Amino acid sequence: MQKVAITGAGLVGSLLAMFLAKRGLAVNIFERRPDMRKQTVDGGRSINLALSDRGWKALEEVGVADAIRQIAIPMYGRMVHNIDGTLSFQPYGKEGQAIYSVSRAELNRTLMNCADTFDHVNMYFNQRCTRIDLDNTTLYLQDITTGENSKAEADLIFGADGAFSAVRSSMQFTDRFDYAQDYIEHGYKELTIPPAPNGAWLLEKNALHIWPRKNFMLIALPNLDGSFTCTLFLEYEGNPAFEHLQTPDAVNAFFDRYFPDAKALMPTLIEDFFHNPTPSLVLIRCNPWVYKNKVALIGDAAHAIVPFYGQGMNCGFEDCSVLNQILDHNTQNGAINWENALQTYQKSRIPDANAIAELALRNFIEMRDLVADPHFLFRKEIEKRFYERYPNQYIPLYSMVTFSSHIRYSDALRIGKLQDQLFEKIMAIPQVEEKWDKGELNDELDLYLQNYLAQM
Repeated sequence: MQKVAITGAGLVGSLLAMFLAKRGLAVNIFERRPDMRKQTVDGGRSINLALSDRGWKALEEVGVADAIRQIAIPMYGRMVHNIDGTLSFQPYGKEGQAIYSVSRAELNRTLMNCADTFDHVNMYFNQRCTRIDLDNTTLYLQDITTGENSKAEADLIFGADGAFSAVRSSMQFTDRFDYAQDYIEHGYKELTIPPAPNGAWLLEKNALHIWPRKNFMLIALPNLDGSFTCTLFLEYEGNPAFEHLQTPDAVNAFFDRYFPDAKALMPTLIEDFFHNPTPSLVLIRCNPWVYKNKVALIGDAAHAIVPFYGQGMNCGFEDCSVLNQILDHNTQNGAINWENALQTYQKSRIPDANAIAELALRNFIEMRDLVADPHFLFRKEIEKRFYERYPNQYIPLYSMVTFSSHIRYSDALRIGKLQDQLFEKIMAIPQVEEKWDKGELNDELDLYLQNYLAQM
């Protein structure tokens, strides 16, 4: 039986372990942190996750989707909180389509429990990886509670240990390894809207709430207990910025000005703001993801992205799904051709990981700035008509990314740029909104659309 070592018992590491165990491989997972199922994990760094079609596909394939549905809440659209206190609801896709809010910690615990049910999966906690012998696929470990040193030998190593991966760090010292790390100007702060005294949600439960304020924003996603996990995205320096929010008076004044309706629902605002850290947001790209067909990166270890498309986890889960499909085509009589499989895996996934990184940055601008812009909403109105009339020919970018499990991220990015060109022409039509209201644009829009489809 081939032995696989996985560094990281997070979301992707736990899911990958199940995919590999189903193939009869012996999987050992080594996690630096304590077992989060047995003790309270420090909070303050969570951005609630949004499960969408790509993630659900991977969960279905490994047989754990039903367990995850028990802890997920559907969100059918954005509820935009305008600065004047008015609300507007923007559906995400077609009727019935939703993304699903899920607590990162609860999802991780559930995936760990599911992985524990597989005979050949073993998890070892408090194991810090101090060194990796890439050529001999050996992990050198130290127990962070006892200081005891050990090593783990395997036939194959997968680095699923996140944005600051020990496995990737070792690969960076190999020849011709490209690596880029970029921080954006914004950090984030986790805040909380508690449930009502009767346990009900104080905001619409089945929506992702967003307070867009041009260069910054607040979002809120529902939890099962009736609370909302809120996240403030704000620049570290500038005006406004975290550097100016150093006292309770400054925080209260900032929320009174920009988020008064949210503040009214946050009795622990000051406590949360000064207790929780202000983590940064980083993008990581690297190439290759594979070393001598013995070591491979997956999930954030290969492609950390910013969270503004809700695709970081979904992309990592899709890594596992794509790898599994590739293994299907590279297994004969129970033997896996790892050399061909891993080369195919990285060739397939690197362009898509780079594409979703770009898309996530683009969507930040949309969320914080455009969702309250009348011209943007007008474009969405036309897009909706295109999608309804030509559902197999015109698919909005958001739907390609979020509600498709077969359109590659790289294809979605390419098509999305063509759609931008299409709407540049449409929005340049003189008196376009007035003509639209009068129903005078039907023939002209169809002509523009046909020209767009000819470029596909």
